[in-house]
Amino acid sequence: MFDFLLNTHRHFTCKHLLVSPYYMRDQFVEMIEKEMKIAAKRGKASIFAKFNSLTDEKMIRQLYKASQAGVKIRLIVRGSCILQPGVPGMSENIEVISIVDKYLEHARLIIFHQGGAHKTYIGSADWITRNLERRVEVCTPVLDEKIKRSLRDYFDIQWRDNVKARIQDKDGKNQYVPAGEKPPCRSQEQLYNYYKKASEKE
Repeated sequence: MFDFLLNTHRHFTCKHLLVSPYYMRDQFVEMIEKEMKIAAKRGKASIFAKFNSLTDEKMIRQLYKASQAGVKIRLIVRGSCILQPGVPGMSENIEVISIVDKYLEHARLIIFHQGGAHKTYIGSADWITRNLERRVEVCTPVLDEKIKRSLRDYFDIQWRDNVKARIQDKDGKNQYVPAGEKPPCRSQEQLYNYYKKASEKE
C-alpha cells in the first residue's frame, strides 16, 4: 500500500485490504450481494454500518436492493445522508439514525452478518463517490474475534441511544429517538463506561 503511494502508476491488489479507487466498491457490492443470497434462503442477513456521510448513489441503490431482498439494514450516519429509509417497496428494511454529541463521531464501521461470521471492516472511507472513485482510501477487516465482538457491542450501544440520536426518516423530520419507557441511553457516556469496565478487567 505504501509502495503504491510512492509509485502510483503501479496497480495492485491486496489479500485482505479493500482499497479505493480500484476495487473497494466492487468488494462491498459483492458482500451486499452475499447477504441478499442468504436472505433468499431465509437465513439471517443483516448489514450494520456507521459513516460520516452516505451519498454515493450506486451504493445506495445496492442497499435498496438488499432491503427488498429481506436484508435487515441499520445505519448510523452523522452527516449527509441521501438514502431514504422506510419507503414501502423500496427501503422498508432500512433504519437510519444520526448521533451528534459532545465528542466527534468519526468512526467508519461496517458489519456484514455473513451467516454468523460477522465480517467486520473499519476504515477511512465513507460511502461517498469521492472516497470510492477519486481518492486513495483503505478499509481493513477485523480478524480478532474478541475485537469483532467489542465492535458489535459498540454499534449496539450507539443504536440504543435515545438522548442524542435522531431518526433520519423518509420525510426528513430528523426527530430525536423517543425514550418511551426505556432508561436514558446517551451512547457516548455508555461507551465510556463500557471501555472503562473492559480496561479494569485487563
